[in-house]
Amino acid sequence: MSEKLSLSRLKNYRLKVMIADDNVEARRGTRLMLSIHPGVEVTAIAQNGRQAVEMARTYPPDIAIMDINMSELYGLAAMRELHSFLPDTLYIVISAERESKMLGQAIEAGASEYLVKPFTYDDLDRAIRSCAQTWFARKLQAPATLSPVDEDQQNLLRQAHVFAQARRTDDTALEVFERLAAQPDCERRWLLTLAMIYVVRQQWGKLKRLAERMERRIIHET
Repeated sequence: MSEKLSLSRLKNYRLKVMIADDNVEARRGTRLMLSIHPGVEVTAIAQNGRQAVEMARTYPPDIAIMDINMSELYGLAAMRELHSFLPDTLYIVISAERESKMLGQAIEAGASEYLVKPFTYDDLDRAIRSCAQTWFARKLQAPATLSPVDEDQQNLLRQAHVFAQARRTDDTALEVFERLAAQPDCERRWLLTLAMIYVVRQQWGKLKRLAERMERRIIHET
């Protein structure tokens, strides 16, 4: 499936999205951004974590946009509860916090994307399209039961998306991108991300070897 997935191409289905945020302005802003987004239908808007869980039982979302710091039920706790009865739902976590610890907790809870407030339409668009690509791949292409290898690959890609969004260059992010780069069919964007990490960490030897590999790949593709 193309990286630049066009949601409007899917005429017989619209992705159902739930927004959960205890800030009225944040809810309104996110809803407004999604109102002009092709192929997306907002089916539920929750004011706190507990309401998100209750509304999701009645209006199961394909994608849930969840704020972390919500009343009644903490955002990540709500995600875990949602996952217990909606295992296929994908989560975009939004937070004012950039700390790697919070990112790690979000990934552990099942986040596919992580947006830092305030975010733009382009940020949300990228996150929605990334989730849509994963959702449709699962529903239309993936087998009913994923093998452990497939699940590991999906988890790896999910971490890569979140780490790239946060521009992380720490040891954990380095390990994730090096694991992706070790795959023969690794996407070029992950190779470029790894190259940037090598620059930041001043690992010039690794950068040189990666640049040579990318050059050979370009020659082969042409």
